[in-house]
Amino acid sequence: MPSQSLCRPSSTKVSLNCNCLPLHRTTNSTKKQQTSKHHPPPMSKIPTVQGIPIPPITSADTDPVPKKKPSKAKDATGAPPSRWYLKMTAGFWRSLQVVGMSLHYLAPPRPPNPSFSKTIPSTISKSKGDFKLHFYTPKSYTGASKSGKRYPAVVNFHGGGFTLGNATDDARFGRFVLDTCDALFICVDYRLAPEFPFPTAVDDGADALLYLVRHADELHIDASRLATSGFSAGGNIAITAPLRLTAHLKTLPQPTTAHRIRAVATWYPITDYTLSRAERRATAVRPDQTLPPTLTNLFDASYLFPPDLDLGDPFLSPSRASDAMLAEGIPDTVVFYTCEWDMLLREGEELATRLGKPPVGKTVHYKMIPEVPHGWDKSPDPLRPAAGSGELYAECCGILRDVFEGE
Repeated sequence: MPSQSLCRPSSTKVSLNCNCLPLHRTTNSTKKQQTSKHHPPPMSKIPTVQGIPIPPITSADTDPVPKKKPSKAKDATGAPPSRWYLKMTAGFWRSLQVVGMSLHYLAPPRPPNPSFSKTIPSTISKSKGDFKLHFYTPKSYTGASKSGKRYPAVVNFHGGGFTLGNATDDARFGRFVLDTCDALFICVDYRLAPEFPFPTAVDDGADALLYLVRHADELHIDASRLATSGFSAGGNIAITAPLRLTAHLKTLPQPTTAHRIRAVATWYPITDYTLSRAERRATAVRPDQTLPPTLTNLFDASYLFPPDLDLGDPFLSPSRASDAMLAEGIPDTVVFYTCEWDMLLREGEELATRLGKPPVGKTVHYKMIPEVPHGWDKSPDPLRPAAGSGELYAECCGILRDVFEGE
């Protein structure tokens, strides 16, 4: 089956061209299409979730496509297991994830460690508590107090189906943020399901952004040069946290500190829960390379709760947000990556297209990475990083650098 990637011509019309694999920058109608000549080398062929390699699935592992699209959580999960069972199952997979990511970290060059961490209280979520922010800082940051320099910041959210993963999982990407953007890389240890189902993760993401805005001076952050980033489930939060923050700020009696989120960099995100997993697998380029029901059922039953949860909630499914909401809440620049063999390819491509068209009209840099499954860059190979991952990380961070350096 031929691969597809999104192209945006200089007119307002958006087209899909086959076998077109370089970077396509979707811009508003006043800007010309820019296409790179970069073709990434072959990469990992095993779908991965936070360092856990997942074997290919067979037709016996899949469910039939439902005739009706799910609209409530119970439509997607059926009769969910007990929350106790979900916690025990999540604990098992979390232990595997620790092993896998430990191997992932061993490959040279080793990713950096956080410079410091802060525990902050939740103020937006109805589930009160606290969570951590891990700060990775450029080499010159130690002299910021004397120099008065203020740094841009990239606020990152890890993947793992909202159920697995640790804040530091994307440290390899963070190294490129530090070196290319001369920016802080701040990883959010948002609270996980099933202990904390939707919308806690998104609320924590918005809370993290709000905290950084309010404490920008003491952290030597330029609040006018912020960006979000994330992978998989974290890619969803990178999109939805700015939407949630925009909505929350309208409820505050006093305006908050002036700030600007300039960009979002989202890697293979889930964006539309009104699509069933069965439908996603059936329409995937390589159904055998998609994540198995064993994992996706755990993720959905853990995060999509209670049973009457509306799957079209825009803070859950940003593809379901109105044009007005996206135009107001999404940063002006969107860097969007999808994976050809991923079941999330179609919804990601459709959202990237929509964000680049009027009336939303964002500047969208989109790339479909050919012949790779979901989570390809988190392979547990202790000898080398996933082939091509560094090249694409550098490409992404080059765009963020240009955005930070712009007016």
